[in-house]
Amino acid sequence: MDLNSFMRSYAEEIGGTYSEYDSSTSIIIVPLTDERFQTVLGKLKNSKRYNGRLGIEFTSKVGEFSPEIDTKMLLEENANLNHAKFVIIDNFIHVEASSFVETVTEEIIKEIIQEVANLADEYELKLTGVDVH
Repeated sequence: MDLNSFMRSYAEEIGGTYSEYDSSTSIIIVPLTDERFQTVLGKLKNSKRYNGRLGIEFTSKVGEFSPEIDTKMLLEENANLNHAKFVIIDNFIHVEASSFVETVTEEIIKEIIQEVANLADEYELKLTGVDVH
């Protein structure tokens, strides 16, 4: 899969902004309602758990983790999501979704990007009160 080509094309389709990081990583700034935006990073990576199968991962930063954040609530919210899940990476809460390249369609990738962006934006506002990412 040519991730960068897909991400560039999708950014154009939704009126977003595209940036290429390297041959396996790119970023879209996704326009949302109420003139809000959310950054989604797309990355191709080989799975350590599944014999090196090529996967595609989308992630968006929500905000810095703090002990005051109700992690049980976030884990319970994971059960309500279709593609995405909450994760903590380097002391930041992120929304992340992934699939194997060989089985995902372009339409599903678009759904994933939108779910990641919308959820990250919703919880960024809910947890921090501001539009940061």
